[in-house]
Amino acid sequence: MNDQRNLFLAIAISVAIMIGWQYFVPPKPTTPTTQQATTEITPTPAPAVAPQVPGSPAAIAAVAESRAAALDKSRRVAITTPSVHGSIALLGARIDDLTLVKYRSSPDGQSPEINLLSPAGSPEPYWAEFGWVPADSSVKVPGPDTLWAQQSTGQLTPDNKLVLIWDNGEGLRFVRTYAIDADYMFSIGQRVENYGAKPVSLHPYALLARTGTPAVAGMYILHEGPLGVFDGTLKEVKYDDLKKDGASRYKTSGGWAGITDKYWLAALVPPAKTEVTGRFVHQRLDNAERYQVDYLAPPRTIEPGKSEETGFHLFAGAKQVSLLDGYSETLGIDRFDLAIDFGWFYFLTKPFFYLLQMLHTALGNMGLAILALTVVLKLAMFPLANKSYVAMSKMKKLQPQIKVLQDRFGDDKMRLQQEMMALYKSQKVNPVSGCLPIMVQIPVFFALYKVLFVTIEMRHAPFYGWIHDLSAQDPTNIFTLFGMIPWSPPSMFQLGIWPIIMGVTMYLQQKLNPQPTDPVQAKMMQFLPLIFTFLLANFASGLVIYWAWSNSLSILQQWVIMRRTEAES
Repeated sequence: MNDQRNLFLAIAISVAIMIGWQYFVPPKPTTPTTQQATTEITPTPAPAVAPQVPGSPAAIAAVAESRAAALDKSRRVAITTPSVHGSIALLGARIDDLTLVKYRSSPDGQSPEINLLSPAGSPEPYWAEFGWVPADSSVKVPGPDTLWAQQSTGQLTPDNKLVLIWDNGEGLRFVRTYAIDADYMFSIGQRVENYGAKPVSLHPYALLARTGTPAVAGMYILHEGPLGVFDGTLKEVKYDDLKKDGASRYKTSGGWAGITDKYWLAALVPPAKTEVTGRFVHQRLDNAERYQVDYLAPPRTIEPGKSEETGFHLFAGAKQVSLLDGYSETLGIDRFDLAIDFGWFYFLTKPFFYLLQMLHTALGNMGLAILALTVVLKLAMFPLANKSYVAMSKMKKLQPQIKVLQDRFGDDKMRLQQEMMALYKSQKVNPVSGCLPIMVQIPVFFALYKVLFVTIEMRHAPFYGWIHDLSAQDPTNIFTLFGMIPWSPPSMFQLGIWPIIMGVTMYLQQKLNPQPTDPVQAKMMQFLPLIFTFLLANFASGLVIYWAWSNSLSILQQWVIMRRTEAES
């Protein structure tokens, strides 16, 4: 009996600590990106065979200006697709202007599109760059200050490629071709034509550069920052760890590497069958933090009168599971779906996601899909949960007798245990029979919690009533009388209707469970519903609705089992 109670208590306290840590110990504050991005830093490709890194970083003092002003500094070629808007500057030929058509900053359909990539000099510089690193530093290659000529006509669209050319005046002509599909995948082809008199050796490279440390959720269940798959292994690096530990380098064939936010991803994809060197790099110049992910490929030797061609892919967009899976299959990108942090229970979280998507398609509302998925999981776990609730019901009936034994033999622990075991045996009750079902259900709970937390499909998804965004907290607040009192209480006093409903269901469920005979444990258990009510008040409303609904189904199941057990006795 005590073992079972201690298990329940340990589980409850563990979950409380997990959530409470995120609530009461927020991540270290960082200077807003708009203040950090006051320096333009020339991106640094990984070093070639020579020890000196070509194009070493150089800080150019520049006050951050508006994004629009930074975009106006160079003539640009527009990017227009059903999924993105943006442009490519002819100066430098970076992909540094990209917004996401289908995603906006708020549920209001008139709010601005999500800005993913921005040019140097803007408040949040973030761009992709491609080029060549010469084995001989005297060879002129295009860089950030190179003015390219547009050879193609029109915008970059899924039906029209963009072709840029640049001649170094010393026997090399560089041709760069950009293509994009209807979603978020760019294809960048690079060709070098040697019309000179001697061979030239060049390393292809690609990089992502991000200036300023972005605001992150700070949740240990979610990775935000540099990551990639190298030779089949996922590597994740936090911004703080990269600053502390310095650059890391990986040799790989295939895979991908990039920088992820909770819902958005920019990732480079090298040629699948070419061994390349990938790096995660941090630099700090003039109080500006700069993070870089780059690839350096083996050298290509271009003989006189010949040409060499290579290419990279760039994904820049929303982390939709179906899209990432599709690119993995069509382009052979190894484990691309790991860009979504499905966690340790990957074998559960991804199937749960697809089931949630099926229910969403059938029901037309993500909130209803969450409720339906909870029912499906409850039905799947019914035999185990039923066994657990039957055991708890029997244990609850024995509580008066156990209390008598504790009063009689409280000073003799060994005798008390013997008498309790004799009681269990006489009543044919196994005190730990309810533990295994609960332990089996824990991975299921955390896997579903993970799905609801990390997938973009819940972002800005409405429910009914006052819930217009299942990924945001309940907007109502009892401490403002639900909007009647015009004041903004501290976040710890943000307590909406759904968290209150969740707390009530947790309290009712607790009343159906065997109560601890230890007074200290009993007091702690009594406060748990109240503690969880406040802790979950700042969580996504979709998670709170799931928890309240799951508690309600458990209450119904426990009540039916208890009535049946009483009728059989």
